[in-house]
Amino acid sequence: MLTPIDVLVVGAGPAGLALAAALCQTGLTVAGIAPAGEQSPWCNTYGIWEDELPSPLWQDLLAHRWHDTVAYANHTELPLQRVYGLLDNASLQSRLLAPCQQAGMRWYRQPAASLTQQRHHSQLRLADGTLVDARLVVDASGHTPLLLRRPPGPPVAWQAAYGIVGRFAHPPVRDGQLVLMDFRSDHLDSQERRQGPPTFLYAMDLGKGRYFVEETSLAHSPALPFEQLQARLHRRLEQRGCAVALLEQEERCLFPMNLPIPDQRQPLLGYGAAASMVHPASGYQIGAALRAAPTVAAAVAQALRHPEATPGQVAAAGWQALWPPANLRRHSLYLFGLQTLLGFNESQTQQFFATFFRLPQPSWAGYLSNTLSLGGVLNTMARVFLTAPASVRSGLMAAAFRSGFGRKP
Repeated sequence: MLTPIDVLVVGAGPAGLALAAALCQTGLTVAGIAPAGEQSPWCNTYGIWEDELPSPLWQDLLAHRWHDTVAYANHTELPLQRVYGLLDNASLQSRLLAPCQQAGMRWYRQPAASLTQQRHHSQLRLADGTLVDARLVVDASGHTPLLLRRPPGPPVAWQAAYGIVGRFAHPPVRDGQLVLMDFRSDHLDSQERRQGPPTFLYAMDLGKGRYFVEETSLAHSPALPFEQLQARLHRRLEQRGCAVALLEQEERCLFPMNLPIPDQRQPLLGYGAAASMVHPASGYQIGAALRAAPTVAAAVAQALRHPEATPGQVAAAGWQALWPPANLRRHSLYLFGLQTLLGFNESQTQQFFATFFRLPQPSWAGYLSNTLSLGGVLNTMARVFLTAPASVRSGLMAAAFRSGFGRKP
């Protein structure tokens, strides 16, 4: 039998490539599964706060940068004063593939079919019957993972968005502006505002008369249909005199915000959306995936130094690096926050975000970036509760009562 490779990564999206690159840089032998090819273009738009990049050396991967960043909630413009960027997908992909290519990483073009466990390695069968032996398999195949198992969870809260790149009869945002969230709803009638789930505009000036605009549902169960989001976006634009003059590209995004973390006793590791790294407070994960990859790779490499280590033991080291107890506790708080927002009506949602973005920037920025300590998350939640209007406080208390939050076991 051939000697197993060290790690086999299933998936070649941003998260899978980030971990594959970090693993290669530790000197491990790594292979990947990418049925469409590891250089297949990524179709989604990836925004990121500049301070969430792994280091300032990654700033050259931003196709656009905005200093004029704002949110709109409760009839108020809220300056965010934080630099936001749009990643250049091709450049990011190339940056992550470089260490993989330098290490001679092999890519298989067949889908994964089944996984079996031996004592000291795993064996992945591909669709064409090829068998690949690896001491650790990493599932980075997305929020519907091919190999990982998840425990049962609550009803899925979906973030859904419909967006377009194009030219408009009138600029939808001012020159050089990035609008993170625009909850203004004057394009909806009173019944829609009272009964319909709140949605917001995410928009950016791409320069030279081109703009990206997207109608987004932060989280809802069940997911809002794309047709409803599309209709709301066009009504919003037309109400402002910004009808579409030239449609260049459409984007439809749908992903879960509250999937349970996979069973960490499995003899394989997850990464990215497969490992529930989507942030329940924002829906973002790419910054976390880029930053965490070296830490997880180092833990895996350390575990693999023991020649008798089983796949379960190596996976456990990776899970511990990715989801240590402190991260799990923070995650439960974020899930509580998400569940609270799901119960808010349109008015409460607007008042909540008007309060949230008036917090000191380190508080709201750290909360959205998932970089606060456990105490920092609790402090931010307490600040919101103490400074929010009465209707928001009552919603927060009702959510805490329903969930049993804060009760002793």
